[in-house]
Amino acid sequence: MSQTESQEPQAADVPTEGAGELAQPAGEATGQAESAVSAAPPGYGVKLQAFEGPLDLLLHLIRQNEVEITDIPIAQVAAQYLEYLEIMQSLDIDIAAEYLVMAASLAHIKSRMLLPPTDEEIEEDDIDPRAELVARLLEYQRYKEVADALGKKRWLGRDVYDANGMGLEKVPEAEREIEVGLFELIEAFRVVVHRPDEEVLTNLHVVESEEITVRDQMVFVMKTIGGHESVDFMQLFTSVGGGRPSRTVLIATFLAVLELTRLEALAIYQGVNDEGVPEGGIRLRAASDSAEIAWEDRITELM
Repeated sequence: MSQTESQEPQAADVPTEGAGELAQPAGEATGQAESAVSAAPPGYGVKLQAFEGPLDLLLHLIRQNEVEITDIPIAQVAAQYLEYLEIMQSLDIDIAAEYLVMAASLAHIKSRMLLPPTDEEIEEDDIDPRAELVARLLEYQRYKEVADALGKKRWLGRDVYDANGMGLEKVPEAEREIEVGLFELIEAFRVVVHRPDEEVLTNLHVVESEEITVRDQMVFVMKTIGGHESVDFMQLFTSVGGGRPSRTVLIATFLAVLELTRLEALAIYQGVNDEGVPEGGIRLRAASDSAEIAWEDRITELM
């Protein structure tokens, strides 16, 4: 077996970020997905990939702001971080305590940078209040890079085979798309909610009580995708609710997208250029020919 071949890689332990998943899908039961929502089903959780957490969110914001890890604009990043937490709370996504601890840490660092240094800090050569956070981010980024490199190796029994007669190596086709993570989805949803110039948000107040279920919106999403190779994420929310959705409908639709992804009925991806850099909008694609499926019955079976 060559050096590039490996057994199926195990996730490395990452210090300071917690091992495993931050939030388990507490809403797997049918009853929770069926319940009417004024914002989102109570206790609905999202299963996050391993290693995702507050440091992941900070790295995402740093990349988004196109700044160096060693020179973080704390005030700007802290405000964006809190905005993400507010969106997650509005979706009833379970937020692990470490997210809140990081929010407090950012507020503390921000206050230290605004206040004049104490005599003790002057004696310590005026250490940058961001230094400890920067060190954690750099360490975490190294672990992420190692984990990503292991994930790209060819796995024995999946991509390559041993000499006992399984045949030649399988050469994977060049991928021109990447999976989209939870933070990228939340950012896209934030853009939807904060576009007052668009028709999609001309009716955010609810005059009458709405009976909207996540299941209803799951059916809507799959029917919208039906007959299309893929659908743009933003266009989906433009078409929901007859083009004039309430905030309730927007949130229920977003939760429907997350649930369909968890059930592997929906794939969420983004195109990349020749250098592997994401380009274009986020797109949704059905895992099978959705035009041929009665989604009301199929979603009931999946749930």
